[in-house]
Amino acid sequence: MRTPVPDEGVGNRLRWTLSVAFGPAEVDDLVPRILDRIAAFRARHAVAHRGWVDETDVMLITYGDSIQSPDQAPLATLDGFLREWVSDVIGNVHILPFYPWSSDDGFSVIDYRAVDPALGSWDDVARLAGRFGLMFDAVINHISKDSAWFRGFLAGDPDYADYFHVCDPKLDYSSVTRPRALPLLTAVQTSGGEAHVWTTFSDDQIDLNYANPLVFLDILDLLLFYAARGARFLRLDAIGFLWKRLGTTCMHLPETHALIRVMRLVLDAAAPGVLLITETNVPHADNIGYFGDGTDEAHLVYQFPLPPLTLYAFQTGDAGPLSDWAAALEPAPPGTAFFNFLSSHDGVGVRPVEDLLSPDQVATMAARVEANGGRVSLRTLPDGGTAPYELNITFLDAVSLPTDDDARRATKFLAAQTILLSVMGVPGIYIHSLLGSRNDLAGLAATGRNRSVNREKLDLHSVQSALMDPFGLRARVVAGHRRLLAVRRTRRAFHPNALQRIVRLDRRVFSLVRESGEDRIWIAVNVSDAAVRLAADNDQIGFDPSARLVDLIGGIEVTPSAGAIHLNLPPYTAVWVAAEA
Repeated sequence: MRTPVPDEGVGNRLRWTLSVAFGPAEVDDLVPRILDRIAAFRARHAVAHRGWVDETDVMLITYGDSIQSPDQAPLATLDGFLREWVSDVIGNVHILPFYPWSSDDGFSVIDYRAVDPALGSWDDVARLAGRFGLMFDAVINHISKDSAWFRGFLAGDPDYADYFHVCDPKLDYSSVTRPRALPLLTAVQTSGGEAHVWTTFSDDQIDLNYANPLVFLDILDLLLFYAARGARFLRLDAIGFLWKRLGTTCMHLPETHALIRVMRLVLDAAAPGVLLITETNVPHADNIGYFGDGTDEAHLVYQFPLPPLTLYAFQTGDAGPLSDWAAALEPAPPGTAFFNFLSSHDGVGVRPVEDLLSPDQVATMAARVEANGGRVSLRTLPDGGTAPYELNITFLDAVSLPTDDDARRATKFLAAQTILLSVMGVPGIYIHSLLGSRNDLAGLAATGRNRSVNREKLDLHSVQSALMDPFGLRARVVAGHRRLLAVRRTRRAFHPNALQRIVRLDRRVFSLVRESGEDRIWIAVNVSDAAVRLAADNDQIGFDPSARLVDLIGGIEVTPSAGAIHLNLPPYTAVWVAAEA
């Protein structure tokens, strides 16, 4: 007899949601099986509700082996380095896929439930989880061709007969959204002869068939397994591609949203406080659709327009498009938040700014990236042409000039990072941004893959030595981050859901006010190579006219007089202005 779930309403919600994707008989079978999983998890695991994110929550994004040391598991090296250098200012870590893999630097997963022995063990993950809130990747759109699931399919194992999409190559697939300029279908040899399987990203990444309810049950089991292993955040990688239906784009389909709602239902019932974050590198309107009604899909969504708009601002000295977008940005629904980043293991995606920047503006950005040592990755269009998909470069090199010295590079880059740390949402800092890394041209040449330019493996001793040189680039960037993060975590105005208001003063300056209760901060970032003098009416900012104002970052004089606030901003300078306590 099935152990009852305390909230029997979960069953009704499951039934209604599952019916979007599955027929009545399948729903009748799935509901009790899912309820059993919730009950069993709750019986075995005492998962305390971890609470919502706040101004102290910052996420470091890193591969498990981004920092390496001889004779030590990379995950242990990472743990020691983070505890020594940033654990007082960064409390969360996204370890990019740390499972056994066959390609795509981890995103072609062979075994979802194992730790890559080259990185360490589950004990190493648990040690990190004891100090940091961890984000695990759920790479569940596809799986490696070397996985047991796909090998079973090839061998004719009936358990895996319907785990993948077997397709007729003669049909019309022209409406399907293509993220990469690679074939959609891949021919494989099975025990029954040749078959063509759906491969959105590469011939080594075989898309799973979610029309098979057993696939979905396996994935629900996986998410609960990750929750039991200490995940605070679960990142649903490439989730927009999940459901396939010919004649559509196969992106953001109602069935995809329904399955995410079931994932949310299961986690809320079994492991409250484990937060879902969706990764969909698409235009903004589609992206925020993954909030659902604010209570039933993702807790956080990636804020994909922020990186290209910030890059455009620093390349051109014009913060206008960034300000326009931010002014039109509606707050995330209560109980949800944006996940902000400028750089990650991937490049700077440009699809999210299709309606915000012109093709010529994107082309100009791409040309500048290539001039700075980066690369441009392309996607295939429905008409067979190509267009930029992402810009591959470290963000530090993207906003700099080849002629800049280290001091100027650090100044520009930290000004950009201040924008990341200022806007509403939870900020994520990539390990190579934290450490002020330059383009890895040797790695790019070695692999021939554009994304390798921003995925260098660093030697622990070399990094630590560089951090001991206060005038070196790495030390300047790490110290700058630490200074900003130490201030940010003390101010309620930087809560992910604190109000945000754009203040338009000069196109060369990104200016906004964040406020929560009595805490108010005016942020101004000069994105240009010219000094800018600002005069803001106090009514625009909202400070008490009698308050003495200070720059929380330091070094800039703030002068209120005659109902206005005056600032002289040197090139690439950022301020956080607040009333002195």
